[in-house]
Amino acid sequence: MSKILSNIGGDRVIWAVVALLALFSFLPVYSASSNLAYLYGGDGNTFRYLMKHFAHLVLGFAIMYGVHKIPYHYFKGLSIIMLPVIVVLLLVTMAQNTTIGGANASRWIRIPFVGVTFQTSTLAAVVLMTYVVRYLSKIKDKVITFKESILPLWAPVFVVLILILPANFSTAAILFAMIVMVVFLGGYPLKYIALIVGSGFLVLAIFVLSAKAFPGVFPNRVDTWVSRIENFVDGKDTDEDYQVEQAKIAISRGGIIGKGPGRSVQRNFLPQSSSDFIYAIIIEEWGLTGGVFLMSLYILLLLRLVIVAHKCTDVFGKLLVIAVGLPIVFQALINMAVAVELFPVTGQTLPLISSGGTSIWMTCLAIGIVLSVSRERTMISEDEDPEGSITSEDEIRNEENPLAILSEIYE
Repeated sequence: MSKILSNIGGDRVIWAVVALLALFSFLPVYSASSNLAYLYGGDGNTFRYLMKHFAHLVLGFAIMYGVHKIPYHYFKGLSIIMLPVIVVLLLVTMAQNTTIGGANASRWIRIPFVGVTFQTSTLAAVVLMTYVVRYLSKIKDKVITFKESILPLWAPVFVVLILILPANFSTAAILFAMIVMVVFLGGYPLKYIALIVGSGFLVLAIFVLSAKAFPGVFPNRVDTWVSRIENFVDGKDTDEDYQVEQAKIAISRGGIIGKGPGRSVQRNFLPQSSSDFIYAIIIEEWGLTGGVFLMSLYILLLLRLVIVAHKCTDVFGKLLVIAVGLPIVFQALINMAVAVELFPVTGQTLPLISSGGTSIWMTCLAIGIVLSVSRERTMISEDEDPEGSITSEDEIRNEENPLAILSEIYE
């Protein structure tokens, strides 16, 4: 065991948080997948869903371990190489024209010879965020005009977002919001950011109006988006409303300590109980205590991301940690907010908890990149101070105090 641990680098707290989330996920996935077992398996056997989830996590941790061994500055070049690749993958995904109930459902492609489906937009998000960070680190301390940044920065961003948008508005919207946040942190001029945000809303408006004016010309999910927003605002009775109501019933049943592992009742009535609404099942079985514990793990992950970014010595590393790490926490909070009806239904899974291969693999890829940054920083620190000595107790407190770090960043 000590030999295995000696080969693991990077922030140990992040490793621990990820391991806890993965271990905890087996209980709700095994419990919530009973609905899938009866609907699609016929025999009600949930063990194969548990083994499938185990296989996804094993591959995810293998990805995370392999990626964290790569020096993080290599990701600059890899983002350039992978950008045209993801554009091609997104085009292939879109060209399938898969529809469910008349709505665009072209989100996955099937990997040849393996038979495994892969959601291309999740890989595109990680690659695009890395590419944006590379550009921001390149122009650091340089005065640029908006015109100079259109082709190298915003053209690839809008191409990727436009390819994701027709089938997955929530992913495109979250990705756009994360990019805006990162370019702000990277020192991109505010007046240019305002122009980009306005352009983004304009493109979305044109897309929605075109879909409404020419229905049937191209598959889209505009009607689904509109119905979800209307349902959230007006409380109309729709399929999404049914799911939210069942989730709220599950949460109300949980109470403080829950009904106990595997004793959920609403898992039999909640269609997405093992993926989009698994947080509601967790609260039903583990109560408010389990829900708060799970949320605390994501908050701890966020604090460690801040610490790793603060410790990094170069701009690329700092922004890279925020760019690929923060969306994980943001997605988790959105998933939880949907379950308690604080946010419209989005279809976003709970990272490292919900069943589903692509989500787990890409989350592990992103965490592996963060650990790569942390690992190199740790190696530098050991070279500079092989005894691991720190000059004062104040430095020790400041090194591990996220509030102090946030104060320094703000100043």
